[in-house]
Amino acid sequence: MKDTQIPTDKSPFLETEASGHLRSLLRSILGSVPDAMIVIDENGVILAFSHAAERLFGYRAENVTGRNVSMLMTASDRDHHDRYMDNYMKTGEKQIIGIGRIVQARRANGESFPVELKIGEARLHGRRLFTGYLRDLTEQQANAHRISEMQAELANFSRLSAVGTMASAMAHELNQPLTAVANYLEAARDLLETPDPETLGLVTDALNAATTQSVRAGQIVRRLRDYVSRGELELRPVDLRAVIAEAVSLAKIGLEGRLARVIERLDTDLPQVLADKIQLRQVLLNLVKNAIEALQDTENPQICIQAECQGKDRVRLTIRDNGPGFDLTEGHDPFNPFHSSKPGGMGLGLSICQTIIEAHGGRIDLLSEPDQGAAFQIVIDAAPGGPPA
Repeated sequence: MKDTQIPTDKSPFLETEASGHLRSLLRSILGSVPDAMIVIDENGVILAFSHAAERLFGYRAENVTGRNVSMLMTASDRDHHDRYMDNYMKTGEKQIIGIGRIVQARRANGESFPVELKIGEARLHGRRLFTGYLRDLTEQQANAHRISEMQAELANFSRLSAVGTMASAMAHELNQPLTAVANYLEAARDLLETPDPETLGLVTDALNAATTQSVRAGQIVRRLRDYVSRGELELRPVDLRAVIAEAVSLAKIGLEGRLARVIERLDTDLPQVLADKIQLRQVLLNLVKNAIEALQDTENPQICIQAECQGKDRVRLTIRDNGPGFDLTEGHDPFNPFHSSKPGGMGLGLSICQTIIEAHGGRIDLLSEPDQGAAFQIVIDAAPGGPPA
């Protein structure tokens, strides 16, 4: 967008569009609103800049009014903003207006920082105006990152402890049947040195006993596997919108390089889902983070998150990107553990996601073609009682 300069030391919005009491009211709002507030026109030109915005960005209002709002954005979000505006003017589709999203802003000193952006629209004297409210998320995301790291450390310690306990239990439980199998087989081998009818009968008994102990060992392994995979779920009605917003925000923490544009298309009457909030958030966090990492070399990286009702009692959630996709031509199943398409990856992320979703009574599927992007589709139960109030 063209950077239009308006030579004035006062807001052109206040001087040309308002008068009298309205002007005083607007100045009062700009001076007292706690969140940073910026008013722009349909060309992206800044018309008003609140005191909170001055403190947040480090600019004086008279130095930014009349200039394009892109000066407050990072390069990636500047491109996204231009596309949002062009798309909205052509189609009327509201992708962020009235919804809000997390973006990267840029201070006067060049520092980039995360903000929560909410946009409203109004018409005044035949002009279309957009008001943006911004809240600095630097400390909030730093706290969330620290909490996430601590949770990861605790989870890792818990897993190591559980693995140690399971290994000890498995060794103890399996020792007896496996020792019995070895003893019976050794006895059978010794008896076969004198293969008369009586010893052959004893060999048969020894082999039958070994078979019984082998089955017992298999049952022990299955019982331990079922215990580990079943886990503990606290299923309750969960606001899927909130879980998606938290997952998207957390997915961007600690990532370097280009961050993909995330578009959310959620049904207005979307019901709550019956889920364990922490585990469902972990699934969405993993899928969104994987998508962001897969789009590092993609021009105009985009992730679309769509949630819609499927029938009366199910919700379908799709996370789609425009990256390279998965190559499934050789029958590779990305949900199989210890098979990863990422260098250095353990291949456990998608397997864990599948286990969590199936424990919810749902299913997760991958829809992908090489160079056509990837889409993960999750179907889970809606909570009884309809959409949230």
